Amino acid sequence: MNITITKTSASRIDSIDFDNIPLGRTFTDHMFICDYADGKWQNPRVTPLELIPTHPAAMALHYGQAIFEGMKSTLSRNRTSETHDQRKSETVKREPLLFRPAENASRLNASARRMGMPEFPEELFVEGLKALVNVEQGWIPPADGSALYLRPFMYADEPFIGMRAATSFKFIIIASPAGPFFSKPVKLWAEKKYIRAASGGTGEAKAAGNYAAAIRPTEIAKAKGFDQVLWLDAHEHTYIQEVGTMNIFFKINGEFITPNLDGSVLHGITRKSVMDLLKHKGYTVTERPITIHEIAEASQNGSLEEAFGTGTAVGIAYIQEIGWGDDTIKVSDTYPVGKAINDTLNAIKTGKEEDVFGWMMPVTSKELV
Repeated sequence: MNITITKTSASRIDSIDFDNIPLGRTFTDHMFICDYADGKWQNPRVTPLELIPTHPAAMALHYGQAIFEGMKSTLSRNRTSETHDQRKSETVKREPLLFRPAENASRLNASARRMGMPEFPEELFVEGLKALVNVEQGWIPPADGSALYLRPFMYADEPFIGMRAATSFKFIIIASPAGPFFSKPVKLWAEKKYIRAASGGTGEAKAAGNYAAAIRPTEIAKAKGFDQVLWLDAHEHTYIQEVGTMNIFFKINGEFITPNLDGSVLHGITRKSVMDLLKHKGYTVTERPITIHEIAEASQNGSLEEAFGTGTAVGIAYIQEIGWGDDTIKVSDTYPVGKAINDTLNAIKTGKEEDVFGWMMPVTSKELV
């Protein structure tokens, strides 16, 4: 399918202060949109960002058929040499890059299957991203640690009141410039009452309803002075699953441990990448069930060396402590491995370090018509 591109006649980019970007409130000039009707995806296009007419009976509003992805585009910092009048000068070639977009396409379709929604063509997913980022590349913040956050999402827009799978959907990608998510180490609250996911549920799908259910417990955690919820299992409230906006890693006695993917944990793409980087640097990485009791004991005996969360929005967030009932589990004030991994990941994303894994995809400068 050809992607048509219609550009805005009045860009807002000159009004943006890239050194002071409000989180999640600034959006670029355009969006990618594609419609599902009559059993097929059709009319993929990049258009000016605008409000979308929605019928009050749109099924996503009533039955929750809505999924999304999160990813980022960065600017490479590759240096190229040029010679002028026998003098060699060095310039910086800044090319938009995407980080592992095929992984996001695959995960979106896994979520779609779980939620009874049509899969989106993965090649079109990637080409839609490239078309949008190519148009919006001027919106990518230039500062280190900043990026253009991309939000692909799909929802049921068929107007119908009745409990069945919808037959009409929209797939949309919007973009928002973003600075670093967490500027300091975070504090987590281990939630004992509310749960995020249970076996057989939608925990490994990136479904909108998962996040709606997390809002109240997150607000409770913040009211207690914590930044995010640390989710525990649904049955014993003992086994660690993940954090509100990220997967989690613990370093105990030199070994990195992260909860295994048991159907209740999101298949994080940053998680997967960090595991590869840790192994590449010679660390042992183990995926297994891990309890909050084990973390508390490791903290007490001094074997808990550091912990960090991983996610598209946060990158790597260093964990300082965990509140657990009346107790506080002290984690660490230093994060040598976490910071080294974060630096390496950011260097790969901006072309400062060789991408030996083949993760980065350049965005073509050729416009699709």
